[in-house]
Parts: sequence; structure tokens; C-alpha cells
Amino acid sequence: MSTNALTATYSAPNANQVLSVSLPSLPADPEALDVQQKTAHLSALRSGVTAMQSNINALLTQKMEDDKAGEGGKESGKGKRDDARAEVLYGEEDADEDA
Repeated sequence: MSTNALTATYSAPNANQVLSVSLPSLPADPEALDVQQKTAHLSALRSGVTAMQSNINALLTQKMEDDKAGEGGKESGKGKRDDARAEVLYGEEDADEDA
């Protein structure tokens, strides 16, 4: 079996970053695999997706911290205005979705 990669690209006006996680490939004829081999492949795929999600979350958290540090002493507003800006930049946080 050869390997493939699951990739995600972060693009912003001032930065681009490619994240990648290696995944095992299926053989040319996936029908030839038995149930255990298919299960192992799906398990590896799920682990890769989970690892990619962790990598993306870490990258976005770092970008948010960098943005806040860059604002430093500037007063960009309080409360709702800051929350609205964060939602525009990063999307609305949904606690139910993270569970």
C-alpha cells in the first residue's frame, strides 16, 4: 500500500499555510480487501481526520492570539463590537457542534 495525504489550506490576505496528514491508500481494487482491512483503513482515515481537525484548531487559535496581540493597546471597542468582529473573522462558535 502506498500513502496519500489529507491536506487543508489556510489562506488569508497576509498568510497561507498548508496542513497535511498522511493516510494509507487503498489498493487499486478495494473490493479485494477483507472486512478487517477495510475497517483498518477507515480507522486510519478517521484518525487522520481527527488529527487534521486538531491541527486546524491549533492554527486558528494561534492566529486569533496573534491578532489579539497585534491589537495591543488599541481600543477597538468593547463587548458586542469585539464579538461581532471575531464572528466575522473566525465564524460563530457553536458549543453543541464541538461536542
